[in-house]
Amino acid sequence: MAEVGRLAGVSQVTVSRALSAPGKVSPGTLQRIQDAIARTGYVPNAVAGALASNKSNLIAALVPSVTNIVYSSMLHAFSDIMWEHGYQIMLSETGFDLEREEKAIATHLSRRPDAILLTGIRHSAGARRMLLNAGIPVVEVWDISDTPIDCCVGFSHVEAGHAAADFAIGAGYRHAATITASDERAVRRRDAFKSRFGKFSGAPVTGVDFLAPATLGLGRQALSQLLQQGMETGTVVFCSSDQFAQGVLIEAMARGLSVPGDVAVIGFGDQEFAAMTEPALTSIRIDRQVLGQVAANALVDRFSASSVTSIIHDVGFEVVRRQSA
Repeated sequence: MAEVGRLAGVSQVTVSRALSAPGKVSPGTLQRIQDAIARTGYVPNAVAGALASNKSNLIAALVPSVTNIVYSSMLHAFSDIMWEHGYQIMLSETGFDLEREEKAIATHLSRRPDAILLTGIRHSAGARRMLLNAGIPVVEVWDISDTPIDCCVGFSHVEAGHAAADFAIGAGYRHAATITASDERAVRRRDAFKSRFGKFSGAPVTGVDFLAPATLGLGRQALSQLLQQGMETGTVVFCSSDQFAQGVLIEAMARGLSVPGDVAVIGFGDQEFAAMTEPALTSIRIDRQVLGQVAANALVDRFSASSVTSIIHDVGFEVVRRQSA
């Protein structure tokens, strides 16, 4: 700031005033200061500014994966609205590790964000303490709870599992299996599906679980394991993600199995490729753009709210029937 002041022929105090309250500086002086800033490449110290104004114009966002389209497309819609209101996004990838999430929350809070977006409603005790003490808006996405930290935007994973089971039962399937990743939300969907389908059919629902994120290769491996375990012909397989489901389709084709005759497949997420697989994939759709928009608007509302009450936004889901089941 001192160098900018020397170049512009003004005091450092005037430079500070031009940055914090440009309307209080004459147009000619403001122009000289802006020209000097352009020449030096000076960037104001936002951390110091945040300490003085208690506003950073930063939103912290923590997601399990930055490469998974399920999260990145939601973030795109979220970021667009926050940008329109003058906010930038600080992004961290946490996997599905609560300890890693807690450390990321501590790091982000030290940067004094104006709000924070979290994925899911399950957090460590330490993370919850920090968030409750931070005194800033918090939106938890991809899940709903009667007791959110602040507000939550998502859907019921138990009801999604029930809906998949109801669909399979209504379609006439009498045997079922599951393929599930390590995400605890996926486990809740799996358990809800198994409970509902097993109660109707009276037959045990077999499954393959992985302590890893879903991949196409693991989907292929899972179908191989199910077949080795003696899976019945005509079984419907409920997968915790479309990646697993696509792997099942490929492995079935490689083995000469017909879909949905020998094996039927239900995915989750309805990603862009789901309608283009062969056969087209039946999946559970969550409108990721709407989810991101509702989360952003929830924070914008929080910034202007005179009182704070926990708010739950249920965006729902839809079973999209295609040829795979």
